[in-house]
Amino acid sequence: MPIPIVDSHIHLFPQTHLSTLAWHGPDNPLGAQHSIDEYRAATQSVPTSPDQTAPSTSASSTYLRGFVFLETDRISSLDENDAARGWTHALDELSLLTRIVLGEPIPGEGHQPEDRSLCLGIVPWAPVPAGPDALARYMSLAKQRARTDEVWKKVRGVRYLLQDKPAGTMFAPGFIDGLKWLGRQKLVFDLGVDARQGGLWQLREAVEMMQKVYDESKEEERVVFVINHLCKPNLRLPYSSPESITTHPDFIEWKTLITAMAAHPTTYMKLSGALSELPPLSPTPEPDIDALVDRLQPWTDAVFDAFGPERVLFGSDWPVCNIGGGGNTVSWQRWRTIVEAVLDRRGLTDDQKAGVWGGVAVKAYGLEI
Repeated sequence: MPIPIVDSHIHLFPQTHLSTLAWHGPDNPLGAQHSIDEYRAATQSVPTSPDQTAPSTSASSTYLRGFVFLETDRISSLDENDAARGWTHALDELSLLTRIVLGEPIPGEGHQPEDRSLCLGIVPWAPVPAGPDALARYMSLAKQRARTDEVWKKVRGVRYLLQDKPAGTMFAPGFIDGLKWLGRQKLVFDLGVDARQGGLWQLREAVEMMQKVYDESKEEERVVFVINHLCKPNLRLPYSSPESITTHPDFIEWKTLITAMAAHPTTYMKLSGALSELPPLSPTPEPDIDALVDRLQPWTDAVFDAFGPERVLFGSDWPVCNIGGGGNTVSWQRWRTIVEAVLDRRGLTDDQKAGVWGGVAVKAYGLEI
């Protein structure tokens, strides 16, 4: 049977929403429409049904079942009443996803009624550091925006990006209590930190924060952490051999820290984001996949050693992957091919591969497919 791919990490935003994105500026390479129409174009090398015939460029053993949407860092504030920022843009984003799931596109949004089956999970922004009361208020408003149980049951967790926040954010009492509240509500927290550009201190704080949350929560109420993008390691370290990486102090500390994260059984790691951290690829010619897998192997081996294949899940980080991966026509398929080679080289069984491609995402997020 063909294996369903669950792309555990994509972003969607119509061009009309660009002004509401905190990172948008006139020269940003993602400053254009990135809707399901563009996502379908990026993934066209893979069937979207087990009954379809795979194109010649794709292995016939997998098909794209759907995706988990991650919030896109809208202009926002922890304070609902902040007139300049507030919660409006983040809630508007959930309204966009509601229209996608219900098959009710607005002209220009770039999705069709038949796309509704692709959205398997939604992870919106939420004001986690504001604490449980603010979180409960926000999620109540989010449920109103979802409109129907069909949409609301797809909201599987939340994200509050930490990669651009000041030191100490993760230790604030409101943040710790907010995470414990999420655990009681059976909502996942997507953890986004950045070792390469933000610094390894972010991972150190994350390890300490996760231990505190874990220690202070009842076993049945512990929040599930889904860590984004391998913690964005420094994949641009000078590479000459595996030893040139495995002996580097940055790698050694990154490995130590992700291993500490993996000590908590309710923690998962996304095999995603690497195309943004590697030296950029050009649209043509096609890259040497074996050489890329060689370069990644110290890092991917460390992830599989720490988490095991039962807690590693595939994600594309589309459309961010386009920036370093060579553009929309090639990036998604390149990353899929790299991951396929990583899993082969790791010697995973067919069942373990099926887990990485989709089964682990189903378990971590509690998806229905």
